[in-house]
Amino acid sequence: MPKYFCDYCDAYLTHDSPSVRKTHCSGRKHKDNVKMYYQTWMEEQAQELIDKTTQAFQKGQITNNPFGPGMGGAAIPPPNAMMGPMGPRMGGPMPMGGPMMQMRGPGPMMMPMRPMGPPVMGGPVMMMGPRPGPQM
Repeated sequence: MPKYFCDYCDAYLTHDSPSVRKTHCSGRKHKDNVKMYYQTWMEEQAQELIDKTTQAFQKGQITNNPFGPGMGGAAIPPPNAMMGPMGPRMGGPMPMGGPMMQMRGPGPMMMPMRPMGPPVMGGPVMMMGPRPGPQM
């Protein structure tokens, strides 16, 4: 019977049957290896993008900062620029997500939370308190 090789775990499984694969793929060690593989891949992609951007800036191919003042974009005011000694300044635009936005409740796209009560069979269980540590 042929053996199954798991690329993430770099290991052979003793048998190549659906039940053995399913058991292996649902294991903690395999899931950790998959997570680490994709996390490493994402970090490499981000680093490549940073390196390319840095090289382009050093060669003078990037001439303006899209997040700073100038032709690329508008200047971003400091965090407390719109606040006076008595609260928000009157007259003038309010920054996005200003005090009025923060006082509101969930927006129309937010799903309302179900009232706390006995758990519904088959539904998610919400637990309050500290998260338990690893089980040994």
